[in-house]
Amino acid sequence: MPQLTRSLDTQPPAKTTDTAWRKTAGEFSLPEVHRSIFVPGGGSFWRKLLAFAGPGFLVAVGYMDPGNWATDLAGGAQFGYTLLSVVLISNFMAILLQHLCVKLGVATGRDLAQACRDHYSTPTVWFLWIICELAIAACDLAEVVGSAIGLQLLFGIPLVWGCVITCLDVLAVLFLQTKGFRYIEALVVVLIGTIGACFATELFFAKPSLPGVMLGFVPHAEIIKNPAMLYVAIGILGATVMPHNLYLHSSIVQTRDFERSPSGKREAIKFATIDSSAALMLALFINAAILILAAAVFHWSGHRDVAEIQDAYKLLSPSMGVGVASTLFAVALLASGQNSTLTGTLAGQIVMEGFVNIRLRPWLRRLITRGIAIVPAVCVIGFYGEGKTTQLLVASQVVLSMQLGFAVWPLMRFTGEKAKMGEFVNPVWIKALGWTTAAIIIVLNVKLLLDTFLPEAASKAFYGFLGLPTG
Repeated sequence: MPQLTRSLDTQPPAKTTDTAWRKTAGEFSLPEVHRSIFVPGGGSFWRKLLAFAGPGFLVAVGYMDPGNWATDLAGGAQFGYTLLSVVLISNFMAILLQHLCVKLGVATGRDLAQACRDHYSTPTVWFLWIICELAIAACDLAEVVGSAIGLQLLFGIPLVWGCVITCLDVLAVLFLQTKGFRYIEALVVVLIGTIGACFATELFFAKPSLPGVMLGFVPHAEIIKNPAMLYVAIGILGATVMPHNLYLHSSIVQTRDFERSPSGKREAIKFATIDSSAALMLALFINAAILILAAAVFHWSGHRDVAEIQDAYKLLSPSMGVGVASTLFAVALLASGQNSTLTGTLAGQIVMEGFVNIRLRPWLRRLITRGIAIVPAVCVIGFYGEGKTTQLLVASQVVLSMQLGFAVWPLMRFTGEKAKMGEFVNPVWIKALGWTTAAIIIVLNVKLLLDTFLPEAASKAFYGFLGLPTG
């Protein structure tokens, strides 16, 4: 992955303007909602913060989608609260990357896809677009499967039919788009609130050890020394950042009608960063809650092998002695799947328009994306049975990991160039943190790919590099 991403920067330099961009006049990201939300010029801090609040919550959805649940469940069931520190570290990495997306969108007026089209050659742009579309389809696959599992657990609907039913969310997305961007943001916030309320209630019933939870947020050397624990930790870190979130955030931050002067942009970056950081802290709570719940209920009760969502659902109520516990878990899962599909729709539109300037009607774009996700889900479940859903979720994360480096690399390059960013270029310390984060993410995702296709060779090489025995 690092070698491939490095090849992006070997493309011949394009003709540039004085701002080092191939300026395309009149092109806006998500033109139907561009600068559609009023930002008060002389309002109070809280009024301005409210005006900018919303995009961060759409981004946070990608950090709590069904694809993350399996690693959080496995981490808590197997190792108790120990891996909470990994959840915390991965969340800080996400906050940094999303801040850079805000800077790119606000300072340049381009989303990440448009920036790539402006900077790279046409063959490279088409390559980046295709793999990004595959990543969005893979993410959509996780959302389809997660929603279908939620429908099955709550209403007994077979998974195949549950996958087909998820097509109906197209109608909801289209309806909200006609009402305005604020309605989409409001629905996402409500669904996130539902997920948070469900897990807060679950934790109340589970009564986890508060000292144990607090100690779990402190990094332990055991995570590195124990190969089994390190493997799960890599899964948590490697699956945290969704590549489509980087394209999404750099676009939707431009829905705010802020002043385009340097001071106005600085203010927009400040408030948009507060918005995304607060939303990602809520995502931290939900991911940590899943791990804490698994640790409190399964780790000390003889169910350390719980890793599948369906198994956790079946065991929650009997283990806790609370009948509603399993239902709350399923409601949160369904809300998570439906929430993620809203942001997937927007991300698909953004990358298609940004990379190759192809504009489709929203309903057609959504049907294409959802069809690409539903067909493999229905085929696998139909031919191999419902027991393969976890493998589908894992496969979706592998595809996502293949694209992530190709999104993080351009983001770090563009925001680090003064010719492109002007006074908003990354300072040295942000560059150091950002490139370190990018390197960690790329290495861990390469490790995930190798574990999937060459597990024995990958384990020997990785643990040998760390000086650890394989196990």
